[in-house]
Amino acid sequence: MEEPRQPYSPSNMPPAEPVSRVTMKTFLSVITIFVIAHLVGTVLYILHLHNKLDKMSNELTLHEDYVFLKRVQSCRKPQGEEISFLDCTKISDSFRELMDSFQKVPDQILPAMQTSKPKRGASIHLAGVSSRSKILHWKNTTYAPRDDAFSNRDGKITISKDGSYYIYAQVTFCSKSELRAPFNVLVYLNLPSETDQLLLKGVGTYGTSVDLCGLQSIQVSRVVELKSGHTVFVNVTDISRVDYTHGNTHFGLIQLS
Repeated sequence: MEEPRQPYSPSNMPPAEPVSRVTMKTFLSVITIFVIAHLVGTVLYILHLHNKLDKMSNELTLHEDYVFLKRVQSCRKPQGEEISFLDCTKISDSFRELMDSFQKVPDQILPAMQTSKPKRGASIHLAGVSSRSKILHWKNTTYAPRDDAFSNRDGKITISKDGSYYIYAQVTFCSKSELRAPFNVLVYLNLPSETDQLLLKGVGTYGTSVDLCGLQSIQVSRVVELKSGHTVFVNVTDISRVDYTHGNTHFGLIQLS
């Protein structure tokens, strides 16, 4: 005889085996990697598609330009040489407007182009000339810059433009050993109602040359802010020892800003 069947009850189901943590972590890691790879692939595809569209747009633009130029060329052919159904009047007007747009510079661009050109600063280079004055005198030289921004009078150089200037001077002098008096080069700023301001100073040394006059040179230079009306000049302790041979003694200013 068959055994009687027991009625179905959920409590009679065998208990389910719990999912291990390792399996769950592996599953989540795979899902995460898949999602990240999908996002990266999507971004790369969008970038590729964007570059391809730009390239196609450029090619279409070039093609349109080529077609337009071919139409212009066809319209420039003599009448009767080739039958054309093009509206040459409209094409010629479009081409003329295009050329005019390239030739005309907008008003807002022209001032910017003019102001962007670098301005040449004023400069002057002078050579020493013998005089009986207590300060060195100067003269213009060939192939040397000269500018109306400076005036040379009685050895004093007057500036007419405010700005930063690079001042340089070289004085060549006789340095005989028996001349024990020191030889100094001094560059002064002469102010109308103030005491002269010392800008530069160079100190000479005694020479040991057996020549009648062993020549030595002193060079001084610096950058200084000058105002319109300021005057600079060069003085030495013994003007009789200065050598005025070409290129030996000179003085100059260069405007930097």
